Amino acid sequence: MASATPTAPAAAPLTQTNVDYDPNIVIETQNLTKVYSDFWGRSKVRALKGLDLEVRKGEVFGLLGPNGSGKSTTIKLLLGLLFPSGGRATIFGKPTTEVSKNERIGYLPEESYLYRFLTAEETLDFYGRLFDMPSSVRRERAAQLIEKVGLKWARRRPLKEYSKGMTRRIGLAQALINDPDLVLLDEPTSGLDPLGTREMKDLILELKEQGKTVVMCSHLLADVQDVCDRIAILYQGELKELGRVDELLEVTNQQQIRVEGLTPDAQAKIAEILATSGGKMLDVSSPKNTLENLFLDIVRESQNRPGARGIIGSGDDNGNR
Repeated sequence: MASATPTAPAAAPLTQTNVDYDPNIVIETQNLTKVYSDFWGRSKVRALKGLDLEVRKGEVFGLLGPNGSGKSTTIKLLLGLLFPSGGRATIFGKPTTEVSKNERIGYLPEESYLYRFLTAEETLDFYGRLFDMPSSVRRERAAQLIEKVGLKWARRRPLKEYSKGMTRRIGLAQALINDPDLVLLDEPTSGLDPLGTREMKDLILELKEQGKTVVMCSHLLADVQDVCDRIAILYQGELKELGRVDELLEVTNQQQIRVEGLTPDAQAKIAEILATSGGKMLDVSSPKNTLENLFLDIVRESQNRPGARGIIGSGDDNGNR
């Protein structure tokens, strides 16, 4: 899926006047607040309440929370599409209202609003023009991105004939057309099948390997766990948790032991040893695969062996899985 991609012309560096600017901090918010008001200016919904966080260069950062928790509002505030009711936010050390910062940002919204009568090639060419990319660079980069997102076979079809998953893929290509330093993804796996979801997550990790900073919003726990270095958990507009994924998921007061070929007698002896040491055996069980991995294995094996059935997880000759 990955291939060498031509880079867009480098954006002109932002004039930096912030003496406290740290180039390793890509996004910073301080007491960021957003209140939606009604027609009369009366406070109606407090969508974001005093958000404080930092996103560091080269990391994949996840904004996690249920619907209505303030994830999309945060993204729109960072892009300058909304103005904060209080607090401040900066990107690359500049206020989010600084329009020139957007030259270094790629954005995939929750819903991709693209011109339905354009083809994939025409869509990427159009967005490349907005960044003043030379025509030769636009053509080459569009071709590479279309192949990267798996739409080469449909590159000349109008977008009105695309499924939601296909539209999501070309939306991601559009977000990457300018070779951005910061990529903002709002529900990036929405509408994708399990295979497309895995490819999307692989692409996010590839962006990280290229040194880019990725911020993704999602309410899907598996997506965030698979790709994010750090996460912020939002609920009803408030920051509830912030930290590294591996540290947040670690259960520090329990230990897990994995063995093979353990007899019931041996299990009983281990339980006795643990009891004498003040411990208690909570569970001894066989590890299980995930449904996602099982599905992906079946799809990939089916691609290699068309028409075969029962090719994954059928067990050994003795019927053991």
